[in-house]
Amino acid sequence: MSNIKFTPTDSLSYNFNEEIYWDKTALREEINRTFEICNSCRLCFKYCDSFPKLFNYLDKGNISVTELTDEQIQDVDDSCFQCKICYFKCPYTKTDGHEFNLDFPRLILRYRAQKTKEKGLSFSDKLLSNPDLSGKIGSFTAPLSNWANKNPLNRLLMEKTMGIHHKKELPQFCSQTFQTWFKKNAYKFFVPVEEAVDKVVLFHTCFGNYNNTDIAKDAAFVLYKNKIHIEVPPMNCCGMPALEKGDINFAKTEALQNFKTLIPFIKDDYKVVILNPTCSLTMKDEYPLLLEKDFDNELLAKFKSSVFDLNEYLFLLKSEDKFNREFQSSPGKVTYHVACHLRAQNIGYRSRDMMRLIPGTSFVLVEECSGHDGTWSMKKEHFDASLKIGSKAFDRIVQSEHDIVASDCPLAAIQLKQGTGETVLHPVQVLAKAYRESGFKNKVNKDKETE
Repeated sequence: MSNIKFTPTDSLSYNFNEEIYWDKTALREEINRTFEICNSCRLCFKYCDSFPKLFNYLDKGNISVTELTDEQIQDVDDSCFQCKICYFKCPYTKTDGHEFNLDFPRLILRYRAQKTKEKGLSFSDKLLSNPDLSGKIGSFTAPLSNWANKNPLNRLLMEKTMGIHHKKELPQFCSQTFQTWFKKNAYKFFVPVEEAVDKVVLFHTCFGNYNNTDIAKDAAFVLYKNKIHIEVPPMNCCGMPALEKGDINFAKTEALQNFKTLIPFIKDDYKVVILNPTCSLTMKDEYPLLLEKDFDNELLAKFKSSVFDLNEYLFLLKSEDKFNREFQSSPGKVTYHVACHLRAQNIGYRSRDMMRLIPGTSFVLVEECSGHDGTWSMKKEHFDASLKIGSKAFDRIVQSEHDIVASDCPLAAIQLKQGTGETVLHPVQVLAKAYRESGFKNKVNKDKETE
């Protein structure tokens, strides 16, 4: 019988600014405590492979958590892709006011941070954790890089040299970034501050800047249609790709640069609206921790309260009766995939709620994980597992009756397309198309009142 206490000890730390966070002995004590609680509960068996692997090692070996080897712990760690759903579902968290103060994703992050500090990152992980660098290179050489990403021989070479699975669908690159495009076209979306309903900074994200600029362009269009004054200053990656690999220093560098860019706007009562739920989650939950030594709590709290996922923000306009409902066409039947990092924000199904305003829409919700999970599914050792994890979502989409498929996560969209063959739109693209008469084949009856 184990004599591990479930209540926290002095070894508990989820804050990389604390000295105890980096103590190896303290980390192992907290791993034992957390794994013991998870083993006794097993509520999260159906999410990522971390939990089944943990339970398997304990059951098949008939061992206690204190007897787990470093290799077994590493295997549990490798299977966590920081979707955060286990925390969202866990009954033992600080958020729920429970004395155990359990946070499995942050424990895994602590493990990775110590490992990265000691051993560093591989070349592949360094590149994958810096999407701005790969985005700049990929956009500058877009026709060549897009060809290379499709070429079978080059993909085999990428697998050997960088560990990226040769069958994994990769994002395409746009030769013109959104940042460059918006500078040339900002006048088309200009609403004077004195005439605007509100003013925002559009955080286009790496993906919206380099890979699928149509999402960012449609976001600008939807904001313009709602008489929002838009600013798009130079921005960099939110830092999550580095953070999930345990590179705390680089993640902090990314966070600091964005914070310094955005805080003058926030002080001037701008809101920051973000296209990707991973980025909005990171900036809401991680920036206050990453930057707590650099800025006072009041300023960090103001920053957090000013950051919104895009459709969370649009829902705010709707709740204030300021949202433009003059839709011209309708997507019809929508199968909507709810991204994990959106669920983890616990803000409700705001994208579904906004698309529902379009007359003639109906919905099927898909809440299963796509299995993409940042850069995790790109690695050759995780690709097959990622498809297995995403299979429930794939099946739900294929079996649903729909005209279009939508998801807030553009990386999940790539994975869903790989698993189903379906093109997946961002919800803001659905809204943008619905504002246009030529957007969808179903025309809106303008004489009929919307909800």
